Amino acid sequence: MLKNWDWILFDADDTLFHFDARAGLTHLFQQYGVAFSADDYSEYQAVNQPLWVDYQNGAISAIQLQHRRFQSWADRLKVTPHDLNSGFLRAMAEICVPLEGAVSLLNSLRGRVKLGIITNGFTALQEIRLTHNGMLNTFDLLVVSEQVGYAKPHPAIFDYALSQMGDPARERVMMVGDNPDSDILGGINSGLATCWLNAHQRPLPAEIVPTLEVKTLRELEVFLNA
Repeated sequence: MLKNWDWILFDADDTLFHFDARAGLTHLFQQYGVAFSADDYSEYQAVNQPLWVDYQNGAISAIQLQHRRFQSWADRLKVTPHDLNSGFLRAMAEICVPLEGAVSLLNSLRGRVKLGIITNGFTALQEIRLTHNGMLNTFDLLVVSEQVGYAKPHPAIFDYALSQMGDPARERVMMVGDNPDSDILGGINSGLATCWLNAHQRPLPAEIVPTLEVKTLRELEVFLNA
């Protein structure tokens, strides 16, 4: 099936890389002598998750998201939100590992199809993480919402990526991701084929119909190499 595609684009967090925010936060706050608890994590996510929704909807900037999610902790610890956010990104890069099947999938595709990443994450984390995992030269394209100024599912980030790719035929580009709204609906609305990595067997809204649905990256590898 690989002959059907010129490009395969991947989301990063929870598509190619395991993203354990609680472990990263625990590692961060250990440096400040704080035992980061389950209640602390719930409190953090109560602030962080709505900020991500606002960011994806274009209501706030990447810098605003990164600072606001740490403002209360910065006040408590008498440091800056920037210090905490930078420490968190470094911690996440250090503990990040590829999801099961990611390395095998990418190795099976490399050199046979163009590969790219489109992520709503932050530039510093992506570059450190790719270097840390020996993947910096695996991808022909890395598009980060922080640099573009728009986040998935906004069409502008997909249009930017496609322009960087040389404007290939959109039906020959597949977007692979775990998030049905930002990755799959965003890809569909931009005219791309889509593959939903549904590891947890979640139901989809009726209006979102991916080209392909898989439970694992291994399943995607088998499909593409059939």
